[in-house]
Amino acid sequence: MKINGSCLCGKVSSLITGPFERFYQCYCDRCQKKTGSAFASLIFTSPDKIEWLSGQKLIKRFDLPNAERFSNCFCTECGSQVPYISRNGEFLMIPAGYLSDNPEIRPAANIFWDERPCWFDEGQTAKTYSTYPE
Repeated sequence: MKINGSCLCGKVSSLITGPFERFYQCYCDRCQKKTGSAFASLIFTSPDKIEWLSGQKLIKRFDLPNAERFSNCFCTECGSQVPYISRNGEFLMIPAGYLSDNPEIRPAANIFWDERPCWFDEGQTAKTYSTYPE
């Protein structure tokens, strides 16, 4: 199974081979800063499962100096997160939103749950709309 993925502007793209090993939603304060949202949705697989199609030169990597594991890779054109190899070289980390097709894996855990933002729980019960509200 090969899954297409790309950033928002489409300049960074790849094919990623599944199946995948794990899928976590991380609520740590670092992932909140990285995503600008309540959590990061990360799919893990082995580093050899990616075939870059375009845009590798547009990727910027940031390794938080005082953190053992935390990294962020993004397209310098549109700012979208893109896949990256974990700092220990063990995993290819794939932002779930980067994938254009069904990864056929679902989140197995919500990690760093106690760090979720104060507004998260109320957001789960807020009114829903199919598009922008009127």
